[in-house]
Amino acid sequence: MLGRDAVEFPVAVVLPAAGCGERTGLSTPKQFCTFLNRPLISFTIETFERIPWVESIVVVVAKESHELMLQIIHQFQHAKVKVVEGGTTRHRSIFNGLQAFSESAEGPVLPRPKVVIIHDAVRPFIEEDFLLKITLAAKEQGASGAIRPLVSTVIATTSEGFLDHSLERTKYRASEMPQGFLYDVIYQAYQRCSEFDFEFGTECLHLALQYSGTSAKLIEGPPTLWKVTYKRDLAAAESIIKETLLLSACLISGAMAETIELSNRLQKNLESNHMAVDVIPCTKENNKLLLKTRNFIQISTSGASLSETEEMVKFFKESKHALLYPVVIVWVHLRMSDEASDIQTNEELTAIMDLSMKVKQGNILLYCVQIIYSKVPELWERSVARLSEITESLVRDRNPVLTGQMLQA
Repeated sequence: MLGRDAVEFPVAVVLPAAGCGERTGLSTPKQFCTFLNRPLISFTIETFERIPWVESIVVVVAKESHELMLQIIHQFQHAKVKVVEGGTTRHRSIFNGLQAFSESAEGPVLPRPKVVIIHDAVRPFIEEDFLLKITLAAKEQGASGAIRPLVSTVIATTSEGFLDHSLERTKYRASEMPQGFLYDVIYQAYQRCSEFDFEFGTECLHLALQYSGTSAKLIEGPPTLWKVTYKRDLAAAESIIKETLLLSACLISGAMAETIELSNRLQKNLESNHMAVDVIPCTKENNKLLLKTRNFIQISTSGASLSETEEMVKFFKESKHALLYPVVIVWVHLRMSDEASDIQTNEELTAIMDLSMKVKQGNILLYCVQIIYSKVPELWERSVARLSEITESLVRDRNPVLTGQMLQA
């Protein structure tokens, strides 16, 4: 909510992704390397798509990667993205991306933003609060950029390969991404660039200073700003994304007042343990959201809603969402009383167990938790707290042994 309130002007993102990634030593450009059944660039795009005040994302790719990028957009249902062809150098590609908002653009012109963010396609870990700082600083100062402390001392060598001198590390910082600009500032700078800048330049902030007279506000960023450069970085990125996936969930509340109340309480408890939880009433027409996480909590008062779970499973299989990393579905059955007549029938239990065993073969872990509604506030709070603990444990541990069993909260 803070970002929506603070950003009352259009913001766009340009992701240069036309490089070949030679330093990874792989035949596939690193931005298209796949893990968790998804290309790296798709994770980066998703990071910006989740931010509501980012209106559009321009991805700049090499001509030979254009069709591949369109396939990625279609497969993972990226909605804010326009693909443009890159140039022979990084600066040429960024300029092509900026032209998507100008009259010289090929095809439909995107609405011109007040602030444009330039970010590396191979830096998937950008936090909204830090991006907000970059965006607001760019709005006020004309340009802004992320910096990090230098890890190693920088030295200069002689032509013979001997030490000439070293720089005092405390006086210098490493320039990182993202970088933000008033659109008019950075677009004007690129229009005035020399051929030497286009061919050999690397620093956008320097262009804004040299050709637009705009000195950037520098903001120290978090350690997560690192980018995938070498092959080993892909494994590190996969590990971080896996951990991130454990901290998010989609809660399907249903339409009944009791299930909505329980979902609100469950959401509050999970978020207090640093889990991001999106709440939707049902899965119909929410396929895009279903692809944003691998953890789902479905609250129901009867086994009839298993049909909705079966539809989810079908969608996951068709989209191959669970191919390399399991999807967790916690099916929460809310019993409105503890009378014997209200106990789930053997048929419902059998159906749940059968479905759990069946979907486990497709890397989908279906867990079942039962909670009894109580009008006694103390008992109800205790049951909801237990449900929260069980749900969080199931999401984090992903224990296949517990699938198909009816756990009690």
